[in-house]
Amino acid sequence: MTPQRRTALVSVGAATALMATKLVTGLAGSSLGLISEALHSGTDLVAALLTFFAIGVAGRPADTSHPYGHGKAEHLAALAEAGVLVIVSLVVGALAVARLAGWIEIETSTAWWMFAAIVLVIAIDVSRTTVSIRAARAYSSPALASNALHFGSDLAGTFAVLAGLIAVAAGWPAGDSLAALFVAVLVITAAGRLIRRNVDVLMDRAPADVVQTARGAIAELDPPVEVRRLRLRQAAGRTFTDVVIGVSPGAAVGQGHAVADRVEEAVQRALPGSDVVVHVEPAGAESALRERVREAAMTVARVREIHNLSVIELEDGFHVTLHLKLPGELPLDEAHAIAEQVEGAIVDGVPEVVDVQSHLEPLTELAAGREEHDDPAVIEGLVRDATGASPRALRFLHTDEGLVVLLTLALDPAVSLDHAHATASSVEERIREAVPGVTEVIVHTEP
Repeated sequence: MTPQRRTALVSVGAATALMATKLVTGLAGSSLGLISEALHSGTDLVAALLTFFAIGVAGRPADTSHPYGHGKAEHLAALAEAGVLVIVSLVVGALAVARLAGWIEIETSTAWWMFAAIVLVIAIDVSRTTVSIRAARAYSSPALASNALHFGSDLAGTFAVLAGLIAVAAGWPAGDSLAALFVAVLVITAAGRLIRRNVDVLMDRAPADVVQTARGAIAELDPPVEVRRLRLRQAAGRTFTDVVIGVSPGAAVGQGHAVADRVEEAVQRALPGSDVVVHVEPAGAESALRERVREAAMTVARVREIHNLSVIELEDGFHVTLHLKLPGELPLDEAHAIAEQVEGAIVDGVPEVVDVQSHLEPLTELAAGREEHDDPAVIEGLVRDATGASPRALRFLHTDEGLVVLLTLALDPAVSLDHAHATASSVEERIREAVPGVTEVIVHTEP
């Protein structure tokens, strides 16, 4: 027998003893407060029995019919217990109101054995409440936690009954009925909390703080991981987490698996004992779709350029908008016909796209250019100052916009790419400062 079931079995014995003690004493002394507490203990007995059997079911391993295990049996037991508590509390409350209204008359005894029985009940309530709280924390058991809550309410109700009997002994007969009514309200309040908590679990409502903890754990990973979806559910004190992440489409299977392992470990560190499943998807799915749209559009003759391409996902599919550049001398009817061909090619080539809206623009004429051999001495001197060697190749292109310098640098093969880029950028800046009329400098680096 598991420790959880042993704890539940102890609760069954304690609830039986308490119910018998309260019921016998209450009937003998005509105390509605003690009778109501006996009924309350009867619900605790039912709760303890449900918990005992529910923990046995919840402890079964996962199988083909219950891949997530049987942990929710505990929450079903807690709901059943809450339902019994509400019914009994309404009955007790009705009896208390009837007695206060004078519809029924019962004389309550205040003999010494009544108070002795209550002291014994309080001692048992304190011990079993303490045991259940410790077991619930040790095993993260909602059924044991609900038992502890009810035992605690039992203890508070017993103190109320004690106060009521003291009031009766002092000459105020209504004290016993008020104590019974207090117990009824106390139990209904506790039952409401139980119902709300366990319904949340059965409806797979993820606590906001738990979700935030999982997200925060993943966000702290370095390098960062793209989280596309995060879902959590709980059962029997355990968290089940489903995570969908995006990785580079070019990543190998092993690389994607390694990223998934990092996410799984991060969530388990943040939520100990959680069951984590990570699904890996290629990142940039939208970018891939954009490229397919672009390729389909460029299959149409006379299309020279496409830009401002947008892909919008709606309920019926993807909608595409784009700017289409065509030769400026084309008549509008010809340009429109080409645009319709482009739209049709996109819809045919990319089935996910349901609509295409194009904007026509004239194609900007290319700048006329000519190659001239200007005096390269200035630039060669700048390159030698920066790298210690002459450029491997140097060309000048004169365009309508200005001078374009094409330069090839030979660098040490062992230098890093960062160093090579920094050298190229430094040379580019020096050329722009030293040579007037330069509109663009293209520096190519090679070993």
